[in-house]
Amino acid sequence: MNFETLLYQQNGHIGTLTINRPQALNALNEQVLKELKSFADQIKSDKSVRVLIITGSGEKAFVAGADIKAMQEMNPQEAEEFSKAAQTAFNAIEGLPFAVIAAVNGFALGGGCELALSCDIILASEKAKFGLPEVTLGLLPCFGGTQRLPRAIGLYKAREMVFSGEFYSAQSCKEFGFVNQVFAPEELLNETLKLAETIASRGPVAVSKAKQSLNTGFEMHLTDGLRQEAVLFGELFITEDHNEGIGAFVEKRSPSFTGN
Repeated sequence: MNFETLLYQQNGHIGTLTINRPQALNALNEQVLKELKSFADQIKSDKSVRVLIITGSGEKAFVAGADIKAMQEMNPQEAEEFSKAAQTAFNAIEGLPFAVIAAVNGFALGGGCELALSCDIILASEKAKFGLPEVTLGLLPCFGGTQRLPRAIGLYKAREMVFSGEFYSAQSCKEFGFVNQVFAPEELLNETLKLAETIASRGPVAVSKAKQSLNTGFEMHLTDGLRQEAVLFGELFITEDHNEGIGAFVEKRSPSFTGN
């Protein structure tokens, strides 16, 4: 996969995607969004990938937001289409069938915060800053922030973040409930890889079904969510990984999952 604004490498079952516009603090423009969507479309059926890590190039920023200069001349219709393009790209990231971890190494503002929210797990450097500062520009978060953030931390705290436009520390965001863990900057990547390796060692079909149950069930009535959970559980019993996992447990050995 060759992209101008993204770098991708894979080691074993773990892929790492880097937003690579360090001169612009990895700001999201139309090209980045287009490439993110294309990347997600290409990788979603790659069974060799069990975990994807998303991070930003350089030490200052994960993604510092959308490209403000690119928005300066937009008319209302163009602005709406820009929002929809970002939402489509982030939906594609969120919809990947394997675990996606955001390794937030610096500023995650505006679209950067929204990109992190589209990932399954957020790990952050102590130096990371999160925020949705769009209201300071006379705008509102439009890449999914007004929808994903309240689902992650509740409506009242989300209102505070969106209405104030302030920046928040990684530790504060951990306390809010949408950052999972915070590490020293020099430890972030290694700790992210440790978690990725742990997840990658589990049954990949099981992780995928669990992700589906969590993400779609969260929007359902409890009764419907429980019904879906039972169906997905049953579907795992026709997989080779199910036989391997149960067999390994009975035989007191480590399982060797194939993703089938």
